[in-house]
Amino acid sequence: MSLLHSFYCWGQVAVVLLTTLFVKLAGSQLWPALPLLWALVPFYNIFRFAKVPLVPPLEEEKLMTVRELVKNKIFIAALLLMLSAGASELIMSQWSSLFAEKGLGVSKMLGDLLGPCAFAVLMGLARLLYGLLGDKLNVRRAMALSAALCVGCYVLAANAPHPLLGLLGCALTGFSVGLMWPGTFSIVARAYPQGGTAMFAILALAGDVGCAAGPGLVGLVSG
Repeated sequence: MSLLHSFYCWGQVAVVLLTTLFVKLAGSQLWPALPLLWALVPFYNIFRFAKVPLVPPLEEEKLMTVRELVKNKIFIAALLLMLSAGASELIMSQWSSLFAEKGLGVSKMLGDLLGPCAFAVLMGLARLLYGLLGDKLNVRRAMALSAALCVGCYVLAANAPHPLLGLLGCALTGFSVGLMWPGTFSIVARAYPQGGTAMFAILALAGDVGCAAGPGLVGLVSG
């Protein structure tokens, strides 16, 4: 699960690098063409995904209902974990570029490379490492350590005496949040093997709410 999620990070790195290269070569005045060009990727995926063989789901009567899931305290805790994971990830990912520009006085292009790109590289690295070594580690302990590191990274980014240290805090946040999303999925999948697709859909929804609410709240407070 962690290795699978690492490819989200490599996709983010590719988007930042290729977008930066496009703006550098074509000029910022052509930026409206970027969404159209990037839209070709999901358009292509429509046809590729249509051919992907899917594992047959469990029979409906063997699956847990949504009502059974939401009444479970462990599942509620997992929802809060997903909410926090999404917020912790996207707050730094979306604000690090501006932080680099304002804190270091660098250009937009360099800010993107030092901010979101470095963040995504370290997040992908964390997921890759756990994907390769996860069978030797305790996922709950690893997530607890990740959460502690995340707190330290946010404190460093906000209070560092030098902008470069603050930027280091931004980048290391990527490493600290890397395991949170796939780790929660793995824990819940083991606890509720009969949860079904509805369970993962609800968890993903909680994560997406955190992805939207976290950066929005930071923008509101800082504004």
